[in-house]
Amino acid sequence: MIKFFGRGAAFCDYNNSSFFMNGSKMILIDCPMSTFHKIRKMDLSDVDAIDIIVTHTHADHINGIAMLIDLLWFTRNLSITVIAPNDAVKEDIRFALERLDGVGADWYKLTTIDEEKPAYVKAAIPTTHSEQLAGRCFGYALDVDGKNVVYTGDTNTIEPFLPYITDNTILFMEISSIYVPVHLFIDDMLPFIKEQTARGVKVYLMHLDNEEAILAKVEGTGAQLAPLYRSNITPEMIYEITDQLYKTTCNNTENDHNAIFGYLTALGKAIIGADRASFWKWDKRRHELWTTAATGVDRIVMPDNKGLVGKAITNKCVVVTNDPYNDPDFNSAVDKQTGYVTKSVMVLPVADVNGEFIGAFQLINKDDEKGFDIEEDARKLSLPALICGLALESDTFLDDAHHDRLTKLKNRIGFYADFSKKYMKYLEGNTDKPLSMFICDIDKFKLVNDTYGHNAGDQVLEHAAKLLMESCEEGENAYRWGGEEFIILMPDTTLEEATAKAEKLRKNIEASEFPADGVMIKKTMSFGVAQFVPGKSIEDNVSIADGRLYTAKETGRNKVVSTDA
Repeated sequence: MIKFFGRGAAFCDYNNSSFFMNGSKMILIDCPMSTFHKIRKMDLSDVDAIDIIVTHTHADHINGIAMLIDLLWFTRNLSITVIAPNDAVKEDIRFALERLDGVGADWYKLTTIDEEKPAYVKAAIPTTHSEQLAGRCFGYALDVDGKNVVYTGDTNTIEPFLPYITDNTILFMEISSIYVPVHLFIDDMLPFIKEQTARGVKVYLMHLDNEEAILAKVEGTGAQLAPLYRSNITPEMIYEITDQLYKTTCNNTENDHNAIFGYLTALGKAIIGADRASFWKWDKRRHELWTTAATGVDRIVMPDNKGLVGKAITNKCVVVTNDPYNDPDFNSAVDKQTGYVTKSVMVLPVADVNGEFIGAFQLINKDDEKGFDIEEDARKLSLPALICGLALESDTFLDDAHHDRLTKLKNRIGFYADFSKKYMKYLEGNTDKPLSMFICDIDKFKLVNDTYGHNAGDQVLEHAAKLLMESCEEGENAYRWGGEEFIILMPDTTLEEATAKAEKLRKNIEASEFPADGVMIKKTMSFGVAQFVPGKSIEDNVSIADGRLYTAKETGRNKVVSTDA
């Protein structure tokens, strides 16, 4: 089937270009310079001829042809035939190759569909694109592996292709997320895409200006992005990724491991030739698995006893399925929501230096009809999986350092770490929205330890932390400040809103019963509330709330104070 060297529009890194094999002949559909650079690294030992079918003569579709002719003429004596859709395009190509690029006329063969129609071409389909290419822009109806394939090329209308699209056709259509008069606009084409997929047409999207925006638009329609060609891993590819990994590690001043996980993901994905890859961290504190880095998907969170990732960690073994929809452990919910089709999955559990499993490396849709090989592919992925385990262990150590072991809340170190990454913009005046906080503590906590013992005191702290955490809404965070004191940070929250939240929590705590080493006791908490003042330091802002907490304690306890006396 057709594979793409690139599926991007004119200003993307890899321009739209694809190929398929017909026996030992490689058939290219267009050849921009980005494709030339990929082909020159390929193993072409099994290729004895190359045809290049041209859709039109814009530079992002043909400017690699001359370089490819030169390369194969001087190094391989390999025959290249350039096939134009009509005589006008043929003469434009001849002028570009010979007059502009200096290609010898005897180094290649130039023909047209009418002069020498290959068996794999059913029809050249004239279409419209830019005014300058009137009568010179085409798509194709092709026979690829016995299947009817319609390839639009660049076009601003789908109409010329409709007669060639039958049930079970494979349609490769260009699409744009931004409206321009020379391309198909995604908003206009959504009803057509849904109609075609509903009748059994496989719709693949190409010549994309913004993949993420287009994926979001076509979610649930059944349309997919055109499949990319995964070349064999080369030392240069490994060196490029590992060099970036090394540099990122050396300059990781913010202790953020996400970039490191990203490069490890890219390394494993390239080595194995998978469509998607992700690293999963096992959060034993919350009994969750969540993606630390992923390609092709947003962050996913799931219970640690579910899915193929949970199975791999629980059973401490590599898990492979090449028939996922018939595997009871595979969760197909994401596919149903997005229209993505999972064909094969491989999960490798990863461990720390003590042999404790702490996460997993998952790859999806290997570029091989047979799917994953549990022994060979695990061997190939051992290096990134090993490094991933070490990086995850470091990440876990860092995470543990930011959390209080007893209450499971983030501690004072975690507070400052979060502030530097998430909340500093509020102090630097880079947002018009307010940031508020309250600091609170358990009234007469020492009496708990003195009366019931330190085990009871620990249980009271745990229960208070649980109530605080449960009160946090999205974006809010609770911290153990020290001893029996806690802080909650509330972004985009005014002083009045934070005060109301503190009062609601105060009443909830007052009504709650606290476990205390076999007995249930009543406890109250006092609160000091403040809205952060831009320009003041973190410490000065916390001091304002702390002063109000002191006022609450000195004026009767079990109250909320949000103003200065």
